[in-house]
Amino acid sequence: MKGTVVYAAMKNPFHVMLIPTLGCPAHCSYCWSSDAGSPKMSIDTVRDVVTWLKEFRNDRATFTFHGGEPLLAGADFYRQALPMISRELSHLKPEFAMQSNLWLLTPEIAAILAEYQVPLGTSIDGPEELNDLQRGEGYFVKTMRGYEIARAHGLRVSFICTFTNYSVRFREEIFNFFLENRFRLKLHPALPSLRDKNPEQWALDPDDYGDLLVFLLDKYLDNLDSIEIMNINDLCRCIFTRRGSVCTFVNCTGNTFAVGPDGSIYPCYRFVGMPEWVMGHVRDAPTMEELSCSGPWQRMHQYEEYVDEACKECKHLRYCRGGCPYNAIVPTGGKIAGVDPHCRAYTRIFNEIGTRLNDEMMGTSFLDGVSSFQREQGARKRPGVMTLMHKVLSP
Repeated sequence: MKGTVVYAAMKNPFHVMLIPTLGCPAHCSYCWSSDAGSPKMSIDTVRDVVTWLKEFRNDRATFTFHGGEPLLAGADFYRQALPMISRELSHLKPEFAMQSNLWLLTPEIAAILAEYQVPLGTSIDGPEELNDLQRGEGYFVKTMRGYEIARAHGLRVSFICTFTNYSVRFREEIFNFFLENRFRLKLHPALPSLRDKNPEQWALDPDDYGDLLVFLLDKYLDNLDSIEIMNINDLCRCIFTRRGSVCTFVNCTGNTFAVGPDGSIYPCYRFVGMPEWVMGHVRDAPTMEELSCSGPWQRMHQYEEYVDEACKECKHLRYCRGGCPYNAIVPTGGKIAGVDPHCRAYTRIFNEIGTRLNDEMMGTSFLDGVSSFQREQGARKRPGVMTLMHKVLSP
């Protein structure tokens, strides 16, 4: 199942993504990450992961089960994998997350996930008719059925909405759908599909993506008590803390690894299944130094160096870091020839948030003793970016 990693996965400094399979029962029109012929990860491979990580590093870790569709691994897989990781890697204080379309979620599996407090991320692109146009007939009903099972077992579910060059025309209807259902929203721009003969068919233009982010910022401010838009939270956090804190806006090399169904190690789940991006294998228990000598690690480092030079005049460099390396590198066949194609969108929204924040701060008058918050409440109905910042940064 294609989607961005659930937010919980980025709380900890060390992130391991386990890809039990690249297979998926859905047939989303713009998917680039499923493989019908993919094998399934064995529990022996999980044991190899545990052995590898026992002496690898000591930071707190999040283990995210991704895919493909991770629930294809079945109940027995998670019944063994979750306690094994929790018990044998207790020094990492492991937390878990899962990205799934929820079609295969049963009460049995939900009970297992609930025991380990596994937050779920799933994908819905808006109202049923629009969603099924992009993701296939019947997708909406199957996912919402799984959602109800998750809720019944106390599992926290966040929703990823993929905006395409078609669905972005219905951004008002999509936002209202999430608002009315009080779903936590994380949006994802459709990328060119590397597995399709017409890769740009659904891809969202960077300028349209930038417009969408500003639109959602305004909508969020109008409805702060009724919805949470995780992307906007993350962007505000970047601006305020001056550092990236979530996937896309952070140097992930050496802090994030993905393990494919056969035990191959990759820089990220997006590279799984691409032989040229294999860094090593869990059965060999490679050290950090050994992985850093691999070709994929070196290419990721070269991208970081490219960003430092190409973006040196950009005021957002410190927390943007050129966006996602996968977005930048893979469409060019591995050649480092530019930054994330969504750079214009990131620049647009970072500028928008920064300008509004500065305007609100400059609106504070120390001469008359009126705070910006008081001005904000008295002069306009909509809360400002400072109010959102306070919400995002409050413990």
